[in-house]
Parts: sequence; C-alpha cells; structure tokens
Amino acid sequence: MNIDFKTLAEKYQTPYYVYDFDHITKQYEELKSSFRARKSLIAYAVKANSNLSVIKHLADLGAGADCVSIGEVKRALKVGIPSYKIIFSGVGKSDDEITQALELDILMINVESAAELNRVEDIAKNLGKIARISIRVNPNIDPKTHPYISTGLHENKFGVDIDTAKRMYIQCKNSEFLEPTGIHCHIGSQLTQLQPIKDAVKIVAELVKNLKAIKIDLSFMDVGGGLGIIYDNEKLIDTYEYSQSILDAMFGLDVTVVCEPGRFIVGNSGVFVTKVLYEKVNGNKRFVIVDGAMNDLIRPALYNAYHKIEVLNDNKNLSDCNLVGPVCESGDFFAKNIQLPQTNHNDLVAIYSAGAYGFTMASNYNTRGRVAEIAVLNGQDRLIRRRETFEDLIALEEEFIK
Repeated sequence: MNIDFKTLAEKYQTPYYVYDFDHITKQYEELKSSFRARKSLIAYAVKANSNLSVIKHLADLGAGADCVSIGEVKRALKVGIPSYKIIFSGVGKSDDEITQALELDILMINVESAAELNRVEDIAKNLGKIARISIRVNPNIDPKTHPYISTGLHENKFGVDIDTAKRMYIQCKNSEFLEPTGIHCHIGSQLTQLQPIKDAVKIVAELVKNLKAIKIDLSFMDVGGGLGIIYDNEKLIDTYEYSQSILDAMFGLDVTVVCEPGRFIVGNSGVFVTKVLYEKVNGNKRFVIVDGAMNDLIRPALYNAYHKIEVLNDNKNLSDCNLVGPVCESGDFFAKNIQLPQTNHNDLVAIYSAGAYGFTMASNYNTRGRVAEIAVLNGQDRLIRRRETFEDLIALEEEFIK
C-alpha cells in the first residue's frame, strides 16, 4: 500500500480512515474472474463498509449488493446498483422493511425463519405483489472461525435446518404470493479453511436437487461470503480453489452462483490512522495514548481482534505497552502487551486491515464525532466522508430542548 499517511494527516487531521480503491478493484476482479466459466453475481456485503463511495466504486465494477437492512438496500440503489442485483438478508426484518423491499422490487428477500416467511406472504398479499424468496439454510457446519462470527451451526441464530427449509419451499410453491427463487447459506466470516465451505455447499446443492425433483426450480444458489484476509499470518483460501470447489458441488445444477464477499473485498484496503497524545507509566505498565478510540474501531475491544500496528517514527527502542484511546472504558484499547517504539506527541500510528467492520461499526460514544474517511485511487486522495462536528451530533436533539 503506497499511501502517504503523514500528508493525509496534515490535510485531513486525525484520526481518519483511508481506503485503497485500487486494492478494492483487484479483490473484486480476482473473485469475479474465478467464476468466469459460470453465471455468477458478486453481491458485495454492504455491512462490511457502507460508505457510499465504496459501494459506488463496486457498482461501477458490476457488483450487486447483499444488504441486511432497508437502509443498506437504499444505499445500494442510491449509487446505481440495479434492484435486480440486490438481496435483502437478516434475521429480523420489520414489516415496514419487508414492505419497502417488495415495493423496490429487489432480486429476492432472503428469509431466515418460518415465521418470517409467513409475514412476507401476508405483506405481499396485502400489497398484491409476488415476493421472490430465497431461504437461508443452516447446514450445521463448524466454520472454524471466531465464535462471534460463526453463523452456520444450529446454536447460531441464522437460517433454518434442511427439513424446515423443505417445508418452507413447498409453502412458497403453493402460494400465489411467493415465488421460490433462490437458496442461501453462509457459515461464518474470516474463513481460512476450504473444507467447511465445501461441506456446506454440498449439503445445500443436494437440497436444490431434491427440490427440483418435486418441481421447485431455483434460479440462484447463494454460497454466502466469509473468505478470510490476512490480519496476522493466516494462510488464506485460494480463490480459484474456492470457486472450483463450489462449482464442483453444484455440478448438474443450472443456477446462477451468488457470492457475498465483504471483508475479502475491503478489509485490507483500509487503514485507521491515529496520533499519539501522550505516554504514561502506571507502576511497571506503559501506556501509549492516542486520539483514536474504541468508538472509532471497536474490533479489538469486541472480539479481542488482532490488527497489525505500526508507529510511524524512526525510533527502534521497543518495549511492551498497551495502545489505548481516550474513551472512558477499560475496554478502550487497540492492542495489549504489544512491542512498540518509544513515541512522541503527534507521532502517527497506523492500524492496518481496518477497511471492513471499522467505520461501519463506529459510534458517537462519549460524544465523539465519527472520523473522516478518505479514498485513494490511482495515487489521488479525496474525502468521501467529512469528520463529524459537535453540531452534527446534536442536530436531532436540540429542537426538543425545553
């Protein structure tokens, strides 16, 4: 990544997120080309990074969108992703969200329970519309990832088992307001082993064949996302092997394969850059205090996630420390017991692999404005979201002061 963090800090101040759009292009095209022999749709998982400019860049490359709220659906539509490339997923869709999704005529609603299917059918009937349906199957496969981002086991809240899915598809076939269009599975995020993916796709492909035998012909098979990236020293799944294992499992099925990459596309495009405020020592413990905080990048506090961290100075004198922020929580840290050089006031610190689930999970805790977001494309930087001001934070409250 050839980005001048210091120049960007002088231009936009800190903290900030910067995204390498050339890297995003490379990742999208690598995955898309791996399926070039088959009908495919790469539906970017908007939740990973929902900045409009990021989605627009992917829209221009031909991507669709996997959305988990009606707000994400509207983001995708706003930047030009066609409605026929948008999938609406998620375990808890409200009646209003289902209504809007049907009115916006998106590709399909990904249903995650029998109760939800009943709600979709009732709402479609009231609107006089036909709802195109995909059902999320939970194949009970261990994804070998962090338990917080595992989604394919029965203990997780996502999807339905095979028998329930069959009954739901039969309900769709017999309903004049439901159209069985696709099938979906997604076993987890940050996947670094291919075998669980193979196993899950085989289970779902077998169900598709069984459904075809009872004259339920599906057009789309959504194999989810979850391809991992390098945070530390992970051994990654080769994209060609990934696509071929999926296509092998789908042999004999005339369906469009759908993938929902998020982290794989944007994760390593992003860097969170913050600056040193102070150093302090409590007893024998050294703390490096920066102006970024858990409200800006919560993954370390939430998952104890690892991010590569680099202090941008020439000091080679390393010692153990905790890298922490200003938020009033003991959980406000980016790393504990990490070896970093001695720092000075205003030294920059780069936190890598922050393009996914970084800004998108940010908050205004402690009345802290969310930071600026910057894109770099072909060596040129541009602001894609300005830093929030105090006035932005109180805009929805101040008119109600009595």
